[in-house]
Parts: sequence; structure tokens; C-alpha cells
Amino acid sequence: MFKVAIKSKEDEDISILIKVANHSFNYVCDCGEAKSLTVKECQNINAIFISHTHIDHFVNFDTILRHQIGIKRKVVICGPRGIIDQVQNRIKSYCWNLIEKDAISYEIREILTKNKIKTTILNPPLWEKEEIKEINNTVIFKEKDFLVNFDILDHKTASICYLFKENDKTKIELNNNFKGGKWASELKKAFETNNENLIITVNNKDYLAKELFHMVTSQKGKKVGVIMDHSANTENHKKIKELFINADEVYIECFYKDEDKEFAIKNYHSYASMSGKIMKETNVKNAIPVHFSRKYDEYEILQLIKQFENAKK
Repeated sequence: MFKVAIKSKEDEDISILIKVANHSFNYVCDCGEAKSLTVKECQNINAIFISHTHIDHFVNFDTILRHQIGIKRKVVICGPRGIIDQVQNRIKSYCWNLIEKDAISYEIREILTKNKIKTTILNPPLWEKEEIKEINNTVIFKEKDFLVNFDILDHKTASICYLFKENDKTKIELNNNFKGGKWASELKKAFETNNENLIITVNNKDYLAKELFHMVTSQKGKKVGVIMDHSANTENHKKIKELFINADEVYIECFYKDEDKEFAIKNYHSYASMSGKIMKETNVKNAIPVHFSRKYDEYEILQLIKQFENAKK
């Protein structure tokens, strides 16, 4: 269901685009420099997920803003404590005397704790905070077919990791005696709620739902995660294991080679073999290293990736 594209090159700041099958919009995780992020992709963004606001993760927000003006709909921005003021300040630094009031609307969702989120609305031309409220929830974003969970990692500042979870699906295996119809949706609902004794009518014949359950198959939804900058410490690793256990695909920061582990510790980053190790312990099916230090050349990045892959084995 999820199609992920790393829009930043290895020598650019990180930005990841997530597209959803049969869904009109797409989603961006972090706003680093990403020249391959197109105008159309920016205009089709439905929500932006910011891990933290160090410049290499937030610098391209203005470009996205520039391309979104005039789309005449709401865009959600999720991020750590302080994101409301930071987004508002970025926007208000420009002059908006010619903008239409309905050009765009931003809903900012600021993650305060594991289960507390502060929200507000910013509308042109004044971009003042409207409808400020706090909600208790462990889900930061939800659409019809998927939702997004999160946790707060330590990077000497709050760094949010995100998990996109597709809803589980049920399918009916039809045959010549059972054509599609209203009964199929009734059977799906009965299966999902374990209502075995519901009467379901097919071709003018009544059945107990449990008599038809053999026709139903259940498919687990896919899980895709994004883990950006974090210190390679026990508490962060505990949170990663809890949130991303058995995930299908996870993109995880590998800022440093193993030889530069001391810089990772000093700067509250992870490093190649440790990121690979935690992905192995979390039983992630497909773990992809991303976000490498700009000081590395192409050969050194290949070394870093090899260290990551060896630690996953």
C-alpha cells in the first residue's frame, strides 16, 4: 500500500516521500533539501511529519510552502514541542498582503508527550493561532485506510519517529454459488466483530455468519517507519523496539560510520552498526539506512552501508 521514495540525494539533507495506493495525496517526512521533490508532489502533500527542527530537517519547508499556496485546502503539519511557534514564525516572516484568505490552511499538531498533542490552525493573511486545544491521543494522524503512531526519541532535543500502519483487510473469496452483493459486506463486518450468529441472506437462503467464515481471508496491514536522528542509547532503543517491532519497512538514520562512533556519542546520533543491530533486534523485514554525514564521500558511504548491513545479519 505504501510506496516510499527518498527524495534527497546522499549529499543533500533528508526528505522522504510516502505515497499511498488509491489515495489522492502524499506525505512527507522531514523537510531537508531535496531538489527532486517536484512542485506537483509539494502541492499534493496532505501532511508533513517533522522529526525535529535542526536546519537539515526543516530548511526546505519554505519551498514546500511556496508551492502549496493556492491549493485551497488544509495541510497538516506534525512535529515536536515548539513546532507551532516555529512554523508560524517561518510563515509570518514573509509579507502576505496579496494572498487570498482561502489560499491554504495549516493545522499544526505539536507532540507534547507520548499521549498529549497540542493543535492549532493557521490561516492567511494574518496567520494567527486559532482553535488552540490539547487532545489525548497516541495517534498523530489518521486517514480512512491507515494511521500514524509516534514516539519521542532523545537527540538532545525531542526527535519524533513515525510509524505508518495500514488497516488490516478482509476479503471474500467468491465462487459460482456466491455472487457479490450486500451480504458480502455484512459477512466482512460479522467476521471483523466476531458476530458468529448473525443471519446473512444469500440468494434467498439464510446462513449463520460462522457458516460462511471459511470464505473470509484476513490480510495484515503493512507497517512503514521513519526513524531520524537519535542517540544510540538504551532508552531510545527500547522505544524503537516497542513501536517498530515486526515492521515491514523502516528508514533509519545512519549518520556516522563505526569509526566515528565517538562523534555519534558526542552529537547524540546513531552510527552504522548500531542502527543495523537495533533493526535486527526489532525484527524489521526491510531496514534501509538513510541520512549520512555530508563529510563522507561516495566510497565512505558504501562502507557505512556495509557496516549497517553486516550488523543486520
